[in-house]
Amino acid sequence: MNSTPITTSVFDLFKIGPGPSSSHTIGPMKAAFDFLERLQNLPDDQLEKPRSVDIYLYGSLSATGKGHGTDRAIVAGLLGWQPETVDPDELLNLLKDPAVRYPVRIGGTEVFIGPENIHFERKRYNSPYANTMVLRCTSGRLQPSGDTAGNIEEAAHGLKPTGGPSGNTLLEEEYYSIGGGFVLRKGEPEAKPAPVDLPFPYSTMKELRQHLTRHPLTLEELLLRNEEALTGRSRRDIYRRLDGIVDAMHRAVKRGLKQRGVLPGSIKLQRKAPILYKQACGLAQSSDSFLIFLNAYCLAASEENAAGGIVVTAPTSGASGVIPGLTYLARHHFHYDRETLRRGMLAAAAIGFLVKHNASISGAEMGCMGEIGTASAMGAAFLTYCAGKPIESVEAAAEICIEHHLGMTCDPIGGYVQIPCIERNAMGAVKAYNAFLLATSGAPALQKITLDSVIKVMKATGRDMSTKYKETSEAGLALSATEC
Repeated sequence: MNSTPITTSVFDLFKIGPGPSSSHTIGPMKAAFDFLERLQNLPDDQLEKPRSVDIYLYGSLSATGKGHGTDRAIVAGLLGWQPETVDPDELLNLLKDPAVRYPVRIGGTEVFIGPENIHFERKRYNSPYANTMVLRCTSGRLQPSGDTAGNIEEAAHGLKPTGGPSGNTLLEEEYYSIGGGFVLRKGEPEAKPAPVDLPFPYSTMKELRQHLTRHPLTLEELLLRNEEALTGRSRRDIYRRLDGIVDAMHRAVKRGLKQRGVLPGSIKLQRKAPILYKQACGLAQSSDSFLIFLNAYCLAASEENAAGGIVVTAPTSGASGVIPGLTYLARHHFHYDRETLRRGMLAAAAIGFLVKHNASISGAEMGCMGEIGTASAMGAAFLTYCAGKPIESVEAAAEICIEHHLGMTCDPIGGYVQIPCIERNAMGAVKAYNAFLLATSGAPALQKITLDSVIKVMKATGRDMSTKYKETSEAGLALSATEC
């Protein structure tokens, strides 16, 4: 397990942004925006007249980036757009016309970028992460050679231009999209130290439980004090932001319940959420209506994500239907107030922190157990804590969910976050509810497997899983349903 304390903010885990994939859209957009800022901050004496900005995508970004909209996200970032404020309709319009070029201002020069500047490299790249991007600005355009767009030589540390003065590199950066919209730049540590000492540092569930045993405080109070110390935000601001996150989730559900038609992409998948919701309303007195409503809510948010709409990473965009569906159910069927929803969201965040810190929430690293498995565990923790159950039950509910997602592959058909992703969100929410029932129907002390143990197994399983089943669309359902 990672022994350094968790220093992730609740609002780094829950982020508002465009679908369909946090690792393939939000992450690359942030990386491209960071690259633009670094270019614009170069001293004038280092900034020869730029001629070209080229982006090389590797691993899962290369394999499924087209279906996930990675190319659009990168162009958006280079145009100065950011995930929190981007207009989803404008984002979807980028690169629709292959003849259009987009101006990127660098110093006093405009560099135009288009599809030819984004290279989906299927060759293996020497990188510690599956989702790797290399962004390079040169003072002269490099001529295509083979299947890459540039006269390049391959080295263990990356790709470097060769040749004469026309190919001088002004800036090159290597980025890793590690899931949930989190991005690392080569040379920067993954876990940055907290700006101040946390009042209750922990890196495992065991340490978190020890704090709660030693100190007379609740789980949400512990998490709130850490959040205050980590971000400097006031308690009122944290509550306001948590409410805003829940509201954004519920807006996605409401939009998805109203939207009809076909989702973008070659699969031509029909939206199902409005049909399912209408069915649920017609069966309101039936014993099945509860599950039909929950499925409809999860499909609604997931279909919005697949359409490139604004969703909340929970913990990723690909899993952005599980917790929105559960919180919508909790609000409109269980009639939980805002205070209860906040408490539940904090409990969910604690589970997400632990998985991200000690394994991964990235589909390219863990398969779908890292995305839906984590979201389901977070959802189970949400339900359990909202019901007023102790930390032991919260842990048991989360552990059960991860245990029963172990080995789940990520094999999206066509590289789109649609099949099996959309229905998988609904299934993850149903598993979360069942885990809540299992964890609260007996003594949690009888649970034989701890959350820390199952997260260790999760990490080992992801490490051992074939890369074909980790968001590459090279196996599984992606091949068995090619007629889609």
